[in-house]
Amino acid sequence: MSEKVRNMFADIAEDYDRVNTILSFGVHHAWRTRTVQLSGAQAGHKVLDCATGTGDLALEFKEQVGDDGYVLGTDFCKEMIEHAPEKATEQNLDVDFEVADAMNLPYENDRFDIASIAFGIRNVDDPVQALKEMGRVVKPGGKVVVLEFGQPKGLLKYPYELYSQYIMPTLGGWISGNREAYTYLPRTSAKFPAGQNFIKLMKESGAFTSQMFEKLTGGIAYIYVGTVQ
Repeated sequence: MSEKVRNMFADIAEDYDRVNTILSFGVHHAWRTRTVQLSGAQAGHKVLDCATGTGDLALEFKEQVGDDGYVLGTDFCKEMIEHAPEKATEQNLDVDFEVADAMNLPYENDRFDIASIAFGIRNVDDPVQALKEMGRVVKPGGKVVVLEFGQPKGLLKYPYELYSQYIMPTLGGWISGNREAYTYLPRTSAKFPAGQNFIKLMKESGAFTSQMFEKLTGGIAYIYVGTVQ
């Protein structure tokens, strides 16, 4: 992982949740709920959530898999993940959290039923390697689920570009004190493969027997689901 990216997330960790909710108008919560739905998570499943940040998706999974299930959230940035255990405690949810790199997961093959990553795959140095690693630790027939930003087309295209290129850096920078971070995040979103182009990366990984995607909010975000071979 790039040390620059790690330091950037460490710097905005304290305000990360608040800024995300403001900048997304809260819709990111609905995106995570839909991600859990498409994963097929059931009671008793074991889930690995990579790039968990402050733990939102991991906590959503824990509510779905219940007391008999297990959820482990990992992130490469210690300062981000330090906020997650407190959130789990506040919600009375038993979730483990560890510092780990999505491109080199320290877990045995076939350990989990599901591996997920939300708004993190575009920040790894090699997305295909991360997909391979997530596929490796998931049982055959299990799912790898990716939630990531895209580039909306049509009527949303220009308003979204205006918002992400100008308003988001200004507002996010003002709240967090780090304008560079909220310039970097939309810039990487604008360049990262979306839709069928991300499906090509999933196929390149060789980890899946099938893959699909669902477009969210006119293409502002996408959910990708791969079935592990």
